Amino acid sequence: MRAFAYTRATDVGSALTALAGAPQAKFLGGGTNLVDLMRLGVETPATLVDITRLPFGDVREAAGGGGLVIGATVRNSDLAADPLVRSRYPALAQALLAGASGQLRNRATVGGNLLQRTRCLYFQDVTKPCNKREPGSGCPAREGEHKNLAIIGQSEQCVATHPSDMAVPLAAFDAVVHVVGPAGERTIPLTELHRLPADEPERDTVLGADELIIAVELPPLDAAAHSTYRKVRERASFSFALVSLAAGLDAPDGTVRDVRLALGGIAHKPWRASWAEAALRGAPATEASFVNAAEAELAHATPLRDNGFKVQIAHNLIVQTLLELAGAR
Repeated sequence: MRAFAYTRATDVGSALTALAGAPQAKFLGGGTNLVDLMRLGVETPATLVDITRLPFGDVREAAGGGGLVIGATVRNSDLAADPLVRSRYPALAQALLAGASGQLRNRATVGGNLLQRTRCLYFQDVTKPCNKREPGSGCPAREGEHKNLAIIGQSEQCVATHPSDMAVPLAAFDAVVHVVGPAGERTIPLTELHRLPADEPERDTVLGADELIIAVELPPLDAAAHSTYRKVRERASFSFALVSLAAGLDAPDGTVRDVRLALGGIAHKPWRASWAEAALRGAPATEASFVNAAEAELAHATPLRDNGFKVQIAHNLIVQTLLELAGAR
């Protein structure tokens, strides 16, 4: 690991000032992804700005009631155990518990979880070309090892997937990210925070280099209260998703009044299944409707040579999970 400077921010102002004074600086939360990438030589910040002492470590009721505001430095373990999260957004609690070992959840923060980078083998190996790490160098994953990579939304430049479990239900439930920078505060819908690769795969998000996530806000949703998270992986523990699904269903009279679906493990960002949702709203909550919705979404998939199996997994996951939520299983 290369030498770097370390500073601890005491408030938002000092955090932003420290970053502005060091062009190659990075904010440091739990460090569970950033420090690993530094050890690999993928990330080489000259300065780390520790933000864990900033006052963003609580979960509270949103103004107006019903929703939640989650501070960016809340630890993943604490968020998964929060009674309000477990009752109002059970899929979020389940996603967090599916995401990593207990030791990592005790360190990892909400803001850092959103900003973790891909686990693509070529990105993590500095001896290999990678457009995300070195723009213009190529994407060997397209013809090489891509079994675990994207089947939708990818580009000629990059086929990497976003690894977060937590971000998937946040995308499904219309979360909004609160951000602060030198120009002040702004909000970003979580579905717009992460970018598809297009021809700039090195840009994971729409954040400016000098912006800091301070909170994530969730609105009140009936569908979120009746939700679940399912994850298909190669082994039972500590493994990233082949395909995952956050699903919430509100169908009290057998007709879908509202549905929220987002997929993980299939795209460069948490993938909101908007085509499937549109097909389901107002439809009967039946297996035929769920099959139709899955097909509507996955008609847009463009799998590579070795990862077409993900399409069938995603299809089955959507149908079976919605059947469970509808009480058919």
